[in-house]
Amino acid sequence: MNLNDIIKTNKQNIKNIIRMITKQDNEDVEQEVYIKLWKNADKYEERGSLKSWINTIAKNTAKDYLKSASVKQEQNCTADEFVLTNIKDKKKNPEDSIITTERQKQIIAAIDNLKPKFKEVIMVCEVYGYTYEEASRKFNCPIGTIKSRIYNAKKELAEVLKDLI
Repeated sequence: MNLNDIIKTNKQNIKNIIRMITKQDNEDVEQEVYIKLWKNADKYEERGSLKSWINTIAKNTAKDYLKSASVKQEQNCTADEFVLTNIKDKKKNPEDSIITTERQKQIIAAIDNLKPKFKEVIMVCEVYGYTYEEASRKFNCPIGTIKSRIYNAKKELAEVLKDLI
């Protein structure tokens, strides 16, 4: 498989990983991942899966970007601004911890109560980061079916979790 095929096959997964880590779509980071894939293609050893190797490169590149972005932010702030923006409350508020835990329990329960076909696509696409194409192959059904199930699952979750939103 050549590099173009690898990029086409893994493009959406790379975008998802970058979005998950940096909380934004970032084409610069995506390009950096492709450059690293190209430069290190000869170092790939077929001990693990190609996809996990690519995922690791994408995760590390996105984390490196965050580190460099925070350094740039620190350099652009005055000392007082830096202190104010980076002060963290060392004391965990027990109430906040309980609220967070309860929210997580509600979300997990809502996902668990979905119809099995909705639950499996939500887990695979939204939690594990599969692309629609990968999910389509995994479940041996058309991409349109995957999209429809995702849409209906999200619609159901939004209704059940409307108090959290």
